[in-house]
Amino acid sequence: MAATPNLVSFRVPYKNLQDAEVEMVAVDEHQLQRIDLNSPPSDRYHSGSPESSSSTPPVRSTPNSLFLLILSCTIAAGVQFGWALQLSLLTPYIQTLGIEHAFSSFIWLCGPITGLVVQPCVGIWSDKCSSKYGRRRPFILAGSLMIAVAVVLIGYSADIGYFLGDTKEHCRVFKGTRTRAAIVFVIGFWMLDLANNTVQGPARALLADLSGPDQHNVANAVFCSWMAVGNILGFSAGASGNWHKWFPFLLSNACCEACGNLKAAFLIAVVSY
Repeated sequence: MAATPNLVSFRVPYKNLQDAEVEMVAVDEHQLQRIDLNSPPSDRYHSGSPESSSSTPPVRSTPNSLFLLILSCTIAAGVQFGWALQLSLLTPYIQTLGIEHAFSSFIWLCGPITGLVVQPCVGIWSDKCSSKYGRRRPFILAGSLMIAVAVVLIGYSADIGYFLGDTKEHCRVFKGTRTRAAIVFVIGFWMLDLANNTVQGPARALLADLSGPDQHNVANAVFCSWMAVGNILGFSAGASGNWHKWFPFLLSNACCEACGNLKAAFLIAVVSY
């Protein structure tokens, strides 16, 4: 029969432990267990138990290859490519729909608002996700599908409004407000910003999950580099006014040059995601 270790019971005045660190060490024949009174309760009482370890995200102890980290960061280029296209192409397109300047400023509020609300919420939900495909990938996939739908709504908003009865005049002749097209555009625009933020937050978190303890600086540098590449490509694509010439089949009675440029560039953006 194994000998029972000597146990000593004592009381400690907790009110006097504000600036002190106190540890209790219990030693027996099989284990050494250290209890830190200043640690959180979950670490103090459930250390080593399966219940406590399952609630915290795993920390990768072994580094991944640099090539894998580079591939996982490419989504940053796609997201920034979409943001840059929005900034460079949407304002001219809004003007063709007859939307007033004050209302167009209200539309652009979508980006900051969704960034303030969506990214923290998606980050929390992805931390708690228990999908067999991983915690981040389901949100990235859902956001990418939303981006595809939003791009189609934005690019074809003039055609949809024309079909719904905005006007029967050619886009080069009609100069009024296209109310139905504007409504479709606003829905697509807000959906696009919502989807971009849904993708961007989990993409950063996925990079942190994949990188080892000594790779965080390198991974962050690669991620920022891909963001810069996406911005360069996006603004360069938006600066070109020849998209409607390269893809003339995108033009229609409701969609002239500015609209054709937007359609073509946004469809390329979907492919880049």
